[in-house]
Amino acid sequence: MPAPVTSPPPPGPAPAVGPAPADGTAPEQGPAPVDTGSPTSTAAPADSPARSPWPRFALLVAILGAAAGSLLLWSPTALLDGGLSHGMPWYWRGPLFAAVYAVGTVAFFPRPALNAAAGLLLGLQEGLLLSVLGTTLGAAAAFGLARWLGQDALRRLLRGRVLVALDRRFTDQGFRSVLLLRLFPGLPFQAANYGAAVSGVRFGSFIGATALGVIPVTAVYVAAAATAREPGSTGFLLSIGALGLLGLATLVQVGRAAARRRRTVTD
Repeated sequence: MPAPVTSPPPPGPAPAVGPAPADGTAPEQGPAPVDTGSPTSTAAPADSPARSPWPRFALLVAILGAAAGSLLLWSPTALLDGGLSHGMPWYWRGPLFAAVYAVGTVAFFPRPALNAAAGLLLGLQEGLLLSVLGTTLGAAAAFGLARWLGQDALRRLLRGRVLVALDRRFTDQGFRSVLLLRLFPGLPFQAANYGAAVSGVRFGSFIGATALGVIPVTAVYVAAAATAREPGSTGFLLSIGALGLLGLATLVQVGRAAARRRRTVTD
């Protein structure tokens, strides 16, 4: 009988054959490695330029420096005095005042001066309302800038137990913590804005506590300026007495903070 005809193997690369085992059995043939043609991907380093927080922090410093330096060219109180009292339609007065007040707070202009301008130009009720609105808008702008541009960098700079304790307090009791900061006049307004932005407090809690907490101090300054034309009036005397109490409360808070710092250093 003729030998059976077998078909030839299909064309293609020959399978890789490993060395023959010592027992003489046929070696196992595994799948050939596939060449993808692309280099092996490596993870980006943690401190790569794309993720570094320092360029954004530099931008924040530049913005705040430009805002503060612009006060050499203009004065919020002078602008409010000239723009709101002469030749300005009444319906623009409120929005313009709130906007100028907000920009002034971001530019580190003293809030007592802005509150006094509000009392002199607008009176007690309207001046208080627009001062609180301008304060809240300025705090929101400062908080947004600091959290977006500076939170990561500032958290790296402010490492330690103090930051951990403050972060935990502001995260767990954000509204209450910000409200207490606003009620006590000893802490600078801008420092509270940027300190809260570095912590984990929520934006809504920060804004709500700011709008509520600044009312007492703002009302005292606005009332003092609104009644300044009548030095012997009851309103003026009460506002001056309230200013004295605020100053005394500030001194007490500063003294307590210094005492706590000394105890911490001693311990």
